[in-house]
Amino acid sequence: MTKLKIGDKAPEFSGVDQHGNKISISDFAGKTIILFFYPKDNTPTCTTEACDFRDNYAALSAKGFAVIGVSIDNEKSHTKFINKYSLPYTLIADSDKKMVEDYGVWGEKSMYGRTYMGTFRTTFIIDGKGVITHIIEKVISKNAAQQVLDLIG
Repeated sequence: MTKLKIGDKAPEFSGVDQHGNKISISDFAGKTIILFFYPKDNTPTCTTEACDFRDNYAALSAKGFAVIGVSIDNEKSHTKFINKYSLPYTLIADSDKKMVEDYGVWGEKSMYGRTYMGTFRTTFIIDGKGVITHIIEKVISKNAAQQVLDLIG
C-alpha cells in the first residue's frame, strides 16, 4: 500500500456515482476537491461526517470546493444514504476497492479485539492541478468540514 504525501500527484480515479454515472478526477480540473473516504453508509460516525459536509456544503461550494465522498458501498446503498440525509454532493461507489487502495486508505483495522480489513477515515484536499495539498488522517466526524476550512483558511 502506497502512503501518499502532501505534494504528491493525486492518483487518477474513475468511479461510479450514486446515479451510475462515471466520475473521474478530470471532471474536476481547475477545482479544489475535498475527497473524503469513509467506511460505510448509514453508520453513526459516517452519517455524522456526511451530514457535517452537507450542513457546510454551501460555504464549501462558495469557496469553490467540490465535495466527493467515497466508500466501498454500492450505488444503491449510496442512493439510499443520499436520499435519507439529503446529501447534496457526489458519492463514489468504490466496490472494487481500487480507490481506497490507490489512496492508501484500505488496511487492517481492529474493533473489540477482532481484526478485519476496512477503510481508514481520511480526507484529501486536491488542488485544481491534481496535487494533494492537505491530508487529514484524524478526521473529527462532527467537525469534518471545519477541519478543512481551518486548513484552507
